[in-house]
Amino acid sequence: MSKILIVEDEPKIATFIEKGLRSHGFMTAIAGDAKHALLMAIDGEFDLMILDLGLPGKDGLQILEELRGQGELLPIIILSGRDDIQTKVAGFEGGADDYLTKPFRFEELLVRLRVRLRSRDNHTNSDEIVLKIRNVTLDLRTRKVKVGDRSIELPAREFTLAETFFRHPGQVMSREQLLDRVWGYDYDPGSNIVDVYVGYLRKKLGSDLIETVRGMGYRLRS
Repeated sequence: MSKILIVEDEPKIATFIEKGLRSHGFMTAIAGDAKHALLMAIDGEFDLMILDLGLPGKDGLQILEELRGQGELLPIIILSGRDDIQTKVAGFEGGADDYLTKPFRFEELLVRLRVRLRSRDNHTNSDEIVLKIRNVTLDLRTRKVKVGDRSIELPAREFTLAETFFRHPGQVMSREQLLDRVWGYDYDPGSNIVDVYVGYLRKKLGSDLIETVRGMGYRLRS
């Protein structure tokens, strides 16, 4: 049974989410401020966090930054009333796995939550902690990347995209597959965000590492 940490300072919203999740078989706990959210996230052995941004004590983006800075890989879905693109980008670049704006439908939150838990289970069940293709190495535990002897930094979304390719070397990945696995429901199928991020990876990991398969998608050259 999955255990969900709800970080929300509005009691009505927190209770609404908690009742909905429990009715679907999840265990839950609520943190109403930043201090308890950090303590519970680190020590509570949760499977996923639902994170509001406007919290007493610290902003949710600061909580996200602290957790990822400590190497915490707990899947995090931001649930916030802030719908501006700058905050969304900051959330994803800071390490959030998904972003849902208020007001929201519980059914959509539940679907997104299950997608992230399924992805976490797939990673947990894999014995591979370090993935290596050619001279590029991804450490999934520390989220460090090395190209030869050189260490580089990849923002959270770029790292997830690289990991997706490295787990499927030689396999053609369509743009729709990559959108679903890396961005979830955050972009429509007509978006060119995949092409943009593949370009980022090529610049950082090697221009010939990821090839374009015309009319089909992309493939990691192993």
